[in-house]
Amino acid sequence: MLQEIRTWHRPLLMLAVLNVATLVLSVGGLLFDDRVLIGDPIWQKPFKFSVSIAIYAVTLAWMISLLQKGKRVAWWMGLVTSVMLAIEMVVIVGQTIRGVPSHFNNSPGLDSLLFDVMAYAIVVLWVSNVVVAIVLLRQRVLDAPMMWAIRLGMVIALAGMAVAFFMPTPTPEQLELMRNDIDPAMVGGHSVGVADGGPGMPITGWSTIGGDLRIPHFVGIHAMQVLPLLALFLRRRFDTEIRTRLVVIGGIFYGGLLGLVLWQALRGQSLIAPDSLTLGVLGVLVVGAAGAWASAVRSKGKELV
Repeated sequence: MLQEIRTWHRPLLMLAVLNVATLVLSVGGLLFDDRVLIGDPIWQKPFKFSVSIAIYAVTLAWMISLLQKGKRVAWWMGLVTSVMLAIEMVVIVGQTIRGVPSHFNNSPGLDSLLFDVMAYAIVVLWVSNVVVAIVLLRQRVLDAPMMWAIRLGMVIALAGMAVAFFMPTPTPEQLELMRNDIDPAMVGGHSVGVADGGPGMPITGWSTIGGDLRIPHFVGIHAMQVLPLLALFLRRRFDTEIRTRLVVIGGIFYGGLLGLVLWQALRGQSLIAPDSLTLGVLGVLVVGAAGAWASAVRSKGKELV
């Protein structure tokens, strides 16, 4: 296993190590720094970003190592990704130490400049991931179930990343200030229907009283891990054909789930307070996926008979 890891994309692995270091720093901050920023412990954001980016970096490093064609292009895109995310983490940790928001900060001078740098970095990151996804989509380097898991995972992850582009949009309250020639201290936000910094869930901080765009952002990005793990889970249970069908069904269900939580967030609805319409759509997704899953397994059984 260690020999194989040595062939993975080294800059991305270095990024993962960097985020393990910031994770340790963040844990220390959560334990010994009692400052609060916009309703959350001030080190909660770097903690969450460290975990998420470390997992993402290792996953992408592995995916790039699988390539046969276009590997050089993907390697450079992985390097770009590493640099952009390193910049993001430096800004997040630096602003945390300073005690000011890293995201949506419109304060004149350094704060707004740093948020602009992060915004441009995320756009470059997303484009580089599109290139890697295209390279992955054009070849088969593993068995069919795992390749479909990787392909669908990357496409859904790109959609999840794109949710971040909704967040810098000014809220109605911020637009009103702008119309009155007042520059708001913050422009944009992750909450919908409520202000950022309200009651939130433990650890994630996701809003418990309104919509929260961080939820579809999180769900989408981690399709890169969920679907390959599903393919691994099925490996010893079914033959290649059934596993491929089940992975595709799982990918379609996961994409539908992303669409559902995004729709829920945009309607200003908390994840833990779904209305009957949201529950109804979730029920359709679950029943449809379960039925398709059972049909895929049963059809193979009939062929054997």
